[in-house]
Amino acid sequence: MFATIHVMASSRLPAAALTLKQFIQRQKVLSLYRNMMRTIRQVPDEGDRKYLRDWARDEFKRNKNSTNQDAIRMMITQANMHHDELQSSLALANVKK
Repeated sequence: MFATIHVMASSRLPAAALTLKQFIQRQKVLSLYRNMMRTIRQVPDEGDRKYLRDWARDEFKRNKNSTNQDAIRMMITQANMHHDELQSSLALANVKK
């Protein structure tokens, strides 16, 4: 009976369950994506906004299946730099008005 319960309990987890480190990294990526999209919504020109939104979506989709942890960390760093640059550009554009 105990063996049956153990088998049932272990089968509740999906075969491809994320480790804690992977889960946290995934949350960072999702948060970065949401922040990027929020910042892009602030771009005043509709054409530029569409271009940036499409570019960001394509980049995240293109790297969706990456599994190399070092490469993912590098991509997160680069995406954060792009996000910071976009925020700085928007701040400068608002100052000039």
